[in-house]
Formats: sequence, structure tokens, C-alpha cells
Amino acid sequence: MEQPLWLLFHCLGMRRDNIAELRVNGNIRTKEVRVVAPDGSQVGVKKIEEALWLAEQLDLDLVEVAPGAKPPVCKIMDYGKYKYEQSVRDREARKKQTRTVIKEVRMKPRIGDHDYEMLMRRSLHFLTDGDKVKVTIRFRGRENERPELGLNLINRLLEDLGEYATVEQAAAKEGRTMTSVIAPTAAARALKAQQEKQEKQEKAEAEGDSSEEEPMPVSDVSEEPTESPEPDGDHDGDVTPETEAEPEADGSPEPDSEPDEGASAQEGQLDAEDEDA
Repeated sequence: MEQPLWLLFHCLGMRRDNIAELRVNGNIRTKEVRVVAPDGSQVGVKKIEEALWLAEQLDLDLVEVAPGAKPPVCKIMDYGKYKYEQSVRDREARKKQTRTVIKEVRMKPRIGDHDYEMLMRRSLHFLTDGDKVKVTIRFRGRENERPELGLNLINRLLEDLGEYATVEQAAAKEGRTMTSVIAPTAAARALKAQQEKQEKQEKAEAEGDSSEEEPMPVSDVSEEPTESPEPDGDHDGDVTPETEAEPEADGSPEPDSEPDEGASAQEGQLDAEDEDA
């Protein structure tokens, strides 16, 4: 039965990884191993089956850390955690590595003072950043017959840089160019650290000043309501009339506003009887 291609490539990748990495658990082929506990204590020489059983009981892995020893040394550990910590250590080590970068500064033997000052400040900036500086001087025409002009220019640059530069490669002329390499000193690195510290202080002071001068937002200002004057009686504008209070009810009945029709008819009948009498 043919195996699928993805399974074949997966097996090949696992085999390549096992060769490059440590052998773990079932990949350990020796019959006996020296077992080290997770806390670093020595357990002793055990058969591979017993060592695997101990690692399984602790829910950890059996990792062959010293395959060249007799018998090989295996440690009980969490292999996934070990690989993660190892990758973190490698990453931190790569961060601490200093990469050597060479910056180039090109000049002419008859350079002007303004251009020279600009290139000198640029060279100092490169040195404080920890980079080396390659000074290249190009000769044209009859300048090629006077190499001392280029040598004097390099010496002038070294004098102006002072304690921040040291000669790593002396000036040498090849054809129409003269080159020299200068490297930073400890004073240049200290100057860089001082500049960074000063920039942080200035930034902190600027942030403090901006926070003090920051105006209060409009939404936070509480406006007190202004009392409107009471309207006078003679005011001609639209004034809402006040509601009159209802009179309190007392014991006396209220008089009827309309006459009772039955009572008036009875009074008329009494008047007619008096006239007949």
C-alpha cells in the first residue's frame, strides 16, 4: 500500500529533526541509561524501560542529554519547556552580539573647511554609534603626485576626533585613492550613553511641562445655572400664569350657582292658593 506524500515528507522531517535535536523518550536506543531527576539529583543507572516508566509517572519526558557518556545520561524534564527556554536564551544572546559596521567617508585633498567640518561631525556620529569609519581620499590630476596631502588630511581628522577615535588600519595609498580605518574607543561609547541619558531627561521634562500646561477640558467644567429674575406684574412679555390654589373645603355647603326649577314651581303654587283664599 502506497503511503501519501504528506506522510512521507512528515517522516523525513521528523527524522531530520531527531538527528539535529536531542533524542527523547522512544527515540533513545540504548538498553541502560543514567537517570537524572528533574531537580538534578542522581537516580542511578536504570534500564530504558524503567527510566521511561519513571518519566511517565511524573508526566514528563526522558531526554538524552549526554549521548557520548557510558552509559548515556538522560534527564527527566519537560522537553517543550526546555526547548522554549533554550530559544529565549539564544535570542537574548543574538541581541547582545555586536555587529561590526563600517561607514565610509569620502574626501578630496583640497576640501573646503565647511565640508570638512560636516564630514568630521558625521564621522563622530558614526563612532558614537559604535561603527567603524573608513576614510577614503581620492586624488585627481596632479594631486596624485602629492600623497602627503591626503596623509595630512587623515592626521587632521584624527586630531579633531581626539579621544573618540583610534587608528585600526594605517593610511595606505592604492592607485588614486588613500584609505584608512578608524575605530571607536570607550570614550565614544560613554559619550553615546551620556547623550541618550540627556535625551531621556529632556523628554521627561518636556512631558512634565506639557502636562502642567494642559488646559482643562470643556466637558469637565461644571456650569452653575443662572437664576432668572422673577417676572413683574406689569411685564408685557409671555409670562406663565401661576396656578391658583384651590380653597380648602370646610363644613358649609357651597351655594348652587343655578336656581332649582322644582323649588320655584312650588312657590308659585303657594301664591295661587293664597289668592283664592
